[in-house]
Amino acid sequence: MQHRDVHTQFGPLIVTEEDGAITRLTWGTSERSDPSDVLDAACLQLEEYNAGTRTAFDLPLFVRGSQFQRDVCRAMQAIPFGDTVTYGDIARALCVPAQAVGQACGNNPIPIIIPCHRVMGAKGLTGFSGAGGVETKVALLKHEGAGGFLI
Repeated sequence: MQHRDVHTQFGPLIVTEEDGAITRLTWGTSERSDPSDVLDAACLQLEEYNAGTRTAFDLPLFVRGSQFQRDVCRAMQAIPFGDTVTYGDIARALCVPAQAVGQACGNNPIPIIIPCHRVMGAKGLTGFSGAGGVETKVALLKHEGAGGFLI
């Protein structure tokens, strides 16, 4: 496992790579800067996203977990920058209950890159599993120009 820290307006992030793929993104610092072409690319793309010059990530990802977890993560990756969908939208597409989608979103191991912040509840804004909770979710959505529903 290799780690690298990235500092963003959304807080300090630790990016983890295993076997040539990004496997985790968490808030905090690792104090490590392991050599890795994949981590180089991930950090550059996160810095570009933070600067507002990147709207999509192009990285090798590996999501640990059930096939259902991977399916929900794939659905979240398909949400365009600046857009939002509901748990119910993803649930209908996957023919599963919305509550199960919500749990899978909360267990997303690679937030921001896999944009779980773009998924809302049926009645609007819901929680966020990253550091800062819903405030970080709002900051990410505002950064993407998707915060109009907050007005």
